[in-house]
Amino acid sequence: MSIKTVEAPGGQGGGASLDYFKNNLREYGMLVALVAIILFFAAYSAATGRPTFVSASNLTNLFLQNSYVIIMAIGMLLIIITGHIDLSVGSVVGFVGAVGAVLMVLYDIPVPIAVVMCLVVGAVIGAIQGYFVAFLRIPSFIVTLAGMLVFRGLTFMTLGSSSSISPIPASLRAISTGTIPDILPVMGLANSTTLILAIVLAVGFAMFAVTKRSARSRVGPVAEPQAFFYGRVALVTVAILFMGYLLATNRGLPNVLILMAVLIAIYAFVTSRTTIGRRVYAVGGNEKAAKLSGVKTERIVFLAFVNMGVLAAIAGLVFFARVGSATAKNGTGLELDVIAACFIGGASAYGGVGKVTGAVIGAFIMGALNMGMQTSMQLSIDYQQLVKGLVLLAAVCFDVYNRNKA
Repeated sequence: MSIKTVEAPGGQGGGASLDYFKNNLREYGMLVALVAIILFFAAYSAATGRPTFVSASNLTNLFLQNSYVIIMAIGMLLIIITGHIDLSVGSVVGFVGAVGAVLMVLYDIPVPIAVVMCLVVGAVIGAIQGYFVAFLRIPSFIVTLAGMLVFRGLTFMTLGSSSSISPIPASLRAISTGTIPDILPVMGLANSTTLILAIVLAVGFAMFAVTKRSARSRVGPVAEPQAFFYGRVALVTVAILFMGYLLATNRGLPNVLILMAVLIAIYAFVTSRTTIGRRVYAVGGNEKAAKLSGVKTERIVFLAFVNMGVLAAIAGLVFFARVGSATAKNGTGLELDVIAACFIGGASAYGGVGKVTGAVIGAFIMGALNMGMQTSMQLSIDYQQLVKGLVLLAAVCFDVYNRNKA
């Protein structure tokens, strides 16, 4: 039994696809930018005779090096959508890592218990800052700027005279740097299980997208042109298969990528399909109107900061596990990458706009720029900072342009 898809007027042809892309440039423009950056560095590597940029080891490192940024970007997105900002997340990463190191290494507390205790610490930090912002109405910039200084100082105090604490437990390190075991070695690859999972994911994504489009067509015209839809699904499917193959030829699927995927799926669902997600956008879009509509705006803002504290604690443990030791400088400057990822990914500086997938793409753009400038172009840190700053400025200018145009 075939399902007939009802298209919007003019929904066929390349012209309609181009018009749709222009009207949804905020959503799809950053994905195109990510592909363009990867292709640029790949071409530059080939032209200069340097090791290829699109390789299994680079892809693995891209996931590992940006895992904690992506985890925090998800939480920061909710903060930005509500119209606030959190400058303390980098210091919270360092502080939670120090607390975790003291608990696991010095006091020999089992890893699961220590992890739960660290998450509680993160939630308490978020609750304290959220209380000042939501209920006492102190600007989030001031509260979290103070938090950035306070928690960096507490990191020094927690570590005491030790410049660093190590080694970390092997079970925790496996979360950040380990890969899934190859339980189905059937294709002669380094990790055939990874490729099998990629195939299953690609097929599942394509089937879900087609089923979702068919369901929407039953209740009215579909805005997205058919050619654009199938092109987008094909591009994502091929990308999943290609990344799966690259990872399968190296060490396999990183464990932290599974953690990231679970968090992305949960928060994408919460922000787009639940009441609390709609209220987050309502608070950022027009707080007064949301309050008059019965939304407890203070509670929403408070919960957003608590959520940010928990995700910063998770990122702190992942960061601690990756570097292998807790030092007073862990997490320094990470708040800038996290905030930049959200804005580059389409979040509005005025609040009320942004998507989880956009923040993730923004984080990967920052990661690809970092890796490309370091490994392919071998630029010094000053030029890297210059380029990243210009990219962030361009993203915010684009947001202001779209807002004024609307």
